[in-house]
Amino acid sequence: MSASILTVDDSASLRMAIRIALTGAGYTVTEACDGADGLAKAAATRFDLIVTDLNMPNMDGLSMIRALREQPAQTGVPIIFLSTESDAEVKAQAKAAGATGWLVKPFEPEQLIRVVQKVLGR
Repeated sequence: MSASILTVDDSASLRMAIRIALTGAGYTVTEACDGADGLAKAAATRFDLIVTDLNMPNMDGLSMIRALREQPAQTGVPIIFLSTESDAEVKAQAKAAGATGWLVKPFEPEQLIRVVQKVLGR
């Protein structure tokens, strides 16, 4: 059975690029358009991994991660944080919120797949 991944980004083109890369690697992908949508989808279904952007309308990635980490059902679900930000302070905030890993945009599809495989241990 393939891993189930939730991708959360307000950019439809980036969600599509992530979906193409991950489904091509054999993963099942569900998309959310912002943190609030991602939080709702994560509440309805347990995912093996969540990949989220930082800057989004309605609810940003940091707020979504904090909210997810407060839910017992989300314990242990790894979260990869995607951002154009490479600032150490933002990385520290993401780690403190509960992010498992970090990937700076833009990135190559192969790079995303390697990070996902590493985080999932597959």
